Amino acid sequence: MPKVGIIYNDSKPVACRTTQELRQLFEAAGWEVLAIDGQAGILGHGKLSGCALDSALEPGQSPYLPIMDLVPPGFDEAMKFVIVLGGDGTVLSACRLVAPMGIPILAVNTGHMGFITETYLSGLTGAMDNLLAEDFEIEERTTLTVSLLQGDRMCWEALCLNEMVLHREPLTSMCHFEVKIGRHAPVDMAADGIIVATPTGSTAYALSTGGPVITPDVPALQLVPICPHSLASRALVFSEKERVVVTPATPNPMVMVVDGNAGCSVLPDNRVQIERSPYSARFIRLQPPEFFRLLREKLGWGLPHIAKPTSVELP
Repeated sequence: MPKVGIIYNDSKPVACRTTQELRQLFEAAGWEVLAIDGQAGILGHGKLSGCALDSALEPGQSPYLPIMDLVPPGFDEAMKFVIVLGGDGTVLSACRLVAPMGIPILAVNTGHMGFITETYLSGLTGAMDNLLAEDFEIEERTTLTVSLLQGDRMCWEALCLNEMVLHREPLTSMCHFEVKIGRHAPVDMAADGIIVATPTGSTAYALSTGGPVITPDVPALQLVPICPHSLASRALVFSEKERVVVTPATPNPMVMVVDGNAGCSVLPDNRVQIERSPYSARFIRLQPPEFFRLLREKLGWGLPHIAKPTSVELP
């Protein structure tokens, strides 16, 4: 019996209703259906005390939830694909749930921007025909493994599709970061925060802070300072093969946020490590991917200039 998964935003009535309709459709066709809400992939915000959280755990327990442990029961290699009903936030959460198993995702937009979604509810009927006929392409997107370390100990980790953001706590002063990329010498950055983003994330937070857009097929990452205290601090694009290590160089705690829906506190003796994950996010494309069209439709990039009105002589 073929198996399909559905991950939906349970705060949207239309997503809940569509989930039930899809369940009936696939079960009538002889499919096994597993449906969960997207909250399962939202890690929330963990408060750590220099990894002293271990003292409240049983011997051998870990103070964080490993990446593989987020995969829902039954979401395995036998699952043909997952249909995600929601906006970009739900898609980011779903990637954290299913990317470790390599399950393709069809993202259906029931939100607002829907930059990384493939179709709308109005096109769902046609999309189902494509899915059942296996008439689609798979586009793979780079993901990151983001780890919080103290010494050699793992304190927290998460899978990241868009970006890792490390920034100051509210009401604290500007932060200093020591950033080491691969084998290169470390550099110091003074800013409100820094972003390490994938090509997928280059059209998200990194874009709003002045970073460049990187097409999804480019094997690169980018480092973008947030409100830097130097004219020389600019976005840097580098190979995705390089590991990035960020060490706080300030006595104040910081906050790390991954994809906008997972994060933890970062203390002065912690360090953050970012590297390409062995798991790729696999998106179902009903048509050959056309990234520039997406930029134009969603962000207005490359639209033709509006002609200026002809000059009029004033009386």
